[in-house]
Amino acid sequence: MGAGEGDASATKEKGGVDRTSLDGVRDNNVMQLKKLNTVLFPVRYNDKYYKDTIASKDFSKLGAAPPPFHPLAHLFYLYDASYHAPHPTRRNAYYSDICVGAIACRLEKKEGGAVCVYIMTLGVLAPYRGLGIGSKLLNCVLDLCEKQDVPEIYLHVQTNNDDAISFYKKFGFEITKTIEKYYKNIMPPDCYVLTKFIGQAATKK
Repeated sequence: MGAGEGDASATKEKGGVDRTSLDGVRDNNVMQLKKLNTVLFPVRYNDKYYKDTIASKDFSKLGAAPPPFHPLAHLFYLYDASYHAPHPTRRNAYYSDICVGAIACRLEKKEGGAVCVYIMTLGVLAPYRGLGIGSKLLNCVLDLCEKQDVPEIYLHVQTNNDDAISFYKKFGFEITKTIEKYYKNIMPPDCYVLTKFIGQAATKK
């Protein structure tokens, strides 16, 4: 359900993107994703979710940014000393060492052997929304899909989540399916499948 919790509002401050860094999700920083998910989403994700996220390699990212001038900023400070250690493949969404957002994807094989990308979750902490961080996370994955000739990327979004639907449509996603009673513990339980076709797949659909 979390894929709809991105940076759905318009960018308020272009500098927010400029000051944001991205890092891949790995064994040594996956705890940051777990902490983010605890704050962002009302569900608890199982071990398979995190294994799939790590296995997707560059298709999943954490984002960091500088701390906001906010009296409750300390509540959103997800600190990890490993942030300060140099790493040649660092790609978390960091804003001055504070992990503020993430996109978690799973690679799936379709009939015929083609690989597609499923966005499991995309979320940004409330004080950092509207700064373009969610867009940066999503664009990073979309660019990688194009470079690696991934023909399709998709996600599920709750049918009443108008902000998320509008957000993804801006990036070329379209509603391709409606699934009734997809969610078990939230209302409404129905979801849309939003899909973006890439490269030759976009011309053939």
